[in-house]
Amino acid sequence: MDGDWYARGIYEEGNRHYKYHLENYGHPSVFGYKDIIPLWKAEKWDPERLMQLYKKAGAKYFVSMGSHHDNFFLWNSKLHEWNAANMGPKRDVVGDWQKAAQKYGLKFGVSEHLGASFTWFQSSHRADKTGPKAGVPYDGADPKYQDLYHFPAEPGDTKWYSNNPKWHQQWYNEIKELVDNYHPDLLYTDGGVPFGNEVGRSMIAHLYNSNAALHGGKTEAIYTCKQKSEGRWIEDLERGIMPKIDPYPWQTDTSIGDWFYNRNWKFRPVSWVIDMLVDNVSKNGNLLLNVVQRPDGSLDPEVEQMLEQLAAWTAVHGEAIFGSRPWEIYGEGAVKAKGGHFKEDFTYSARDIRFTTQRGVSDGAKRPTLYAIALGWPEDGQITVRSLAKPAGQNINNITNVSLLGYEGKIEWTQTADALVVKLPAQKVSEFTVGLKITGTDLKPVAGAEVAETIRPDAKGKLALLADGAELHGDGIKTENQGGQPSIGFWDNGKDWVSWKVQFAKAGTFKVSAAIAATTGGTEFVVEVAGQKLTGKSPATGAWDKFENVDLGTVEIKQAGDQTVSLRPKDPAAWKPINLRSVTLQEKAGS
Repeated sequence: MDGDWYARGIYEEGNRHYKYHLENYGHPSVFGYKDIIPLWKAEKWDPERLMQLYKKAGAKYFVSMGSHHDNFFLWNSKLHEWNAANMGPKRDVVGDWQKAAQKYGLKFGVSEHLGASFTWFQSSHRADKTGPKAGVPYDGADPKYQDLYHFPAEPGDTKWYSNNPKWHQQWYNEIKELVDNYHPDLLYTDGGVPFGNEVGRSMIAHLYNSNAALHGGKTEAIYTCKQKSEGRWIEDLERGIMPKIDPYPWQTDTSIGDWFYNRNWKFRPVSWVIDMLVDNVSKNGNLLLNVVQRPDGSLDPEVEQMLEQLAAWTAVHGEAIFGSRPWEIYGEGAVKAKGGHFKEDFTYSARDIRFTTQRGVSDGAKRPTLYAIALGWPEDGQITVRSLAKPAGQNINNITNVSLLGYEGKIEWTQTADALVVKLPAQKVSEFTVGLKITGTDLKPVAGAEVAETIRPDAKGKLALLADGAELHGDGIKTENQGGQPSIGFWDNGKDWVSWKVQFAKAGTFKVSAAIAATTGGTEFVVEVAGQKLTGKSPATGAWDKFENVDLGTVEIKQAGDQTVSLRPKDPAAWKPINLRSVTLQEKAGS
């Protein structure tokens, strides 16, 4: 298909889906979405084989689509003829997924996007405003197809959730059928709780009560939606994360690519999936990952390879993930994720560490085991965990053993007042992470350790302030990869700024420069350090991955010690987007 909103887009004149549909199928007054449905056959779909791959990769629960906004059901419904058992694949997709999940011991869930369908599909009742078909109603206006396209909405009924009580009751009846026929362990709603207390919460109550009746009075089912839970259900973040540990369990739903099979999207690397999983678990969250299938139900070779890589990683690191709980802090490192929906692209490195714990037996006594997972393998072969320092005069962090997941030998480690320092073997255990298993007593995070680390000069007096080591200040700004290296991009808000904590080994004069890419040059920025300000202008490099160095002048550092270096817009109102790769301070010879 051409998109997960294709069914609506083909009825919106000028929409890219509309144009695609005209070129490939004809005008939607004649050939509409009802005619697309029979073309989907899923002829290579093998749910048992796929479920086996998912389980090996580490999946503990599987969620099937029940119905998207297009009002086409994937379960065998007696209330709605437009379903996959009657048309298209002519299979009970939900039922077949459920059988496969149960065979391999996975919990089973269903997602419903039906609540938004009633107003979402109203464009199908309209007609072109221009061109040769102007005024000719689309096929959705034909009363005999209202079971699929819904009846016309009342004037003003245009929000995500309709205000029409008839549709409220229809939604309730159809989702109740889904729950009663399949008894899912999890029900997901794409939005907030639908239609208020009388409808949406009644459905949640029905899910919980019917599930309890199957489990001796104990409710084991989960309801999840995109609304703050306060413990009433599981909050879901679409393509986003929490900024810190949440007291209530939560979930990210995201995808290795687009939400549908999109030939123009590149699949996410397995490193991105692992980073997302580890970060979520450290913050009391789960990861619901969409593994994109071809329209025929099979997987692309690169998707199969990703699942194999994930299975290999899980086999080594699974004990730090499954059944674990958050520690007192989620982690430490340079990348500070703001959190929220549609905020999931961060460039992590071995300096970003996430913590989880397991209740178990260590040193012959019942003590929690702590896991520290670095989101990368360091080039210098050393991991520094500042949260596990041994401060003088404090009876905390009495570490008795440190081991490396996936490595049979002993590793060298030392503990100082500043950090736990672990020397890694020459041979990498993983291309993606370093998993440390730590045991001891009174393991508590050292206050202030989670802030960005101090950057120190190299042997030639050079301070390289890189994008992945910056503190990001603002809701939109983030790190990304441009030109094969991390950069601070998506920087289009003049209120955002960045900073680094640096240590000057001695006094002296330092030349300052910044590596910047921008399609439009001329926006002014200011670098501040030690009470001095240097102003520069972004060059017009012509591409977001083409960086140029901008010389900003010199600063005088009067004494050795720690300083904060910041870069911020000179005039927030006049700010134009840039990508920032680094700021460099080079000591001048003889200074």
